[in-house]
Amino acid sequence: MIEPRTHMLAVRRLQLNIVEWGDPDAPPLILQHGGRDHARNWDWVANAFAADHRVIAPDLRGHGDSQWSNDGAYEMIDYLDDFAGIVAALDLPPCPMIGHSLGGNIVTRFLGLYPDRATRLISIEGLGDSPEAAARRAAADPLETLRAWIARRAETTARTPRAFADRAALAARLREADPRLDDATLDHLAIHAAHADPDGTVRPKHDPALGPTSPVDLAQATKERMWAAIACPVLLVYGAESWASNPAVDGRASHFRDARVELFEGAGHWVHHDRRDAFIALAREFLG
Repeated sequence: MIEPRTHMLAVRRLQLNIVEWGDPDAPPLILQHGGRDHARNWDWVANAFAADHRVIAPDLRGHGDSQWSNDGAYEMIDYLDDFAGIVAALDLPPCPMIGHSLGGNIVTRFLGLYPDRATRLISIEGLGDSPEAAARRAAADPLETLRAWIARRAETTARTPRAFADRAALAARLREADPRLDDATLDHLAIHAAHADPDGTVRPKHDPALGPTSPVDLAQATKERMWAAIACPVLLVYGAESWASNPAVDGRASHFRDARVELFEGAGHWVHHDRRDAFIALAREFLG
């Protein structure tokens, strides 16, 4: 695979790591990874598009080689603000964007606010809560929810990075999250997911404070308004074996002006890994 170049970008008082492939003068393509992942998750997709694009994959705050937030601020509004800062700092023209999970949610909200910034959007399981989950959240006692969040955040911000005996042990943990991954993929992801200690142990790069998202989020009606504002064609990708709710079934896809849903058999939450070749082929067709 093509070895990417990296550089740091100062955004919102944090140093964020930006990974790039391809000719810097080629049309850009942005790839945004999901929670507890890192930019090098995109290596295979990036290599497939690097001949024709300047492929740009940011590490989210607290992820990969980006700086951790001093106060453990990892809310959706923080990620959204960071992403807006990255697009502005790189002075990118309107371009295609692909996001996975948390990354898909970030990019989708960004384009709901700034519809002219993308020519195509592919969101891999990136719409957040299903209507059923959103209803459960809305029905919960808000005071109890806030108390639980404060307690959980106090616990996570006190954590130190977990040590794994070696890279193989970390790869085994990654396999628990996605048992469909082959050994080569697992090893590659593990290499870029962790720092090696002198004693041979490895520690994940992501901040252990990641996790408890704020119970205070945008109203469902506001999210639907954002989805409806996106002007470019949208491809919503889902795995048939994922825990995520299919937006073609639960009604969320209907809020977009121009969206189609593609369901991948034999895939879970990480469709771009589980059905890599098929996903890349579909992305090529959709992006044009």
